[in-house]
Amino acid sequence: MQQDNVVSRLTEALAPEAEAHGFELVAIEQAGGRGVPVVRVLLDREGGINVDDLSAANEWISAVLDAENPFSRPYTLEVSSPGIDRPLVRKADFERFAGQTVTVWSKNDERRSTRTGVLAGLDGDDILLDFDNERHAIPYDSVQKARLKGALDFGKGREQSS
Repeated sequence: MQQDNVVSRLTEALAPEAEAHGFELVAIEQAGGRGVPVVRVLLDREGGINVDDLSAANEWISAVLDAENPFSRPYTLEVSSPGIDRPLVRKADFERFAGQTVTVWSKNDERRSTRTGVLAGLDGDDILLDFDNERHAIPYDSVQKARLKGALDFGKGREQSS
């Protein structure tokens, strides 16, 4: 899976810190353009994460970013949970979330594609995705982005009381 240099450098610096504080570093995303860059750090932990966890994490994340100095200008830091559309970054994520619906953005030989289907795990260096009534292999190294496709249940099918 492709990552740019800033994201790779910050991932290397933050992953051990996250683990030391009892978190899983899900992903680091860089957004924004010429203006003020945004660094989004997504954390999770067994049993979920709450606002107090994120607030406490903001302190040690800020300290690491200050030491790494990823930008020569001001930036905005966002610390968040991965949410229902959790990014899948590591190969282990594609095994862990097998059976769930995902969207995968990939690029092969200048051809881009976006596919949504049921994740069937990994086969070597290929992500297995079931869609169009077939199993498809997508090379892990061609994946630009992958996310769970979260579903919300607004009570459909539940009995309503009168």
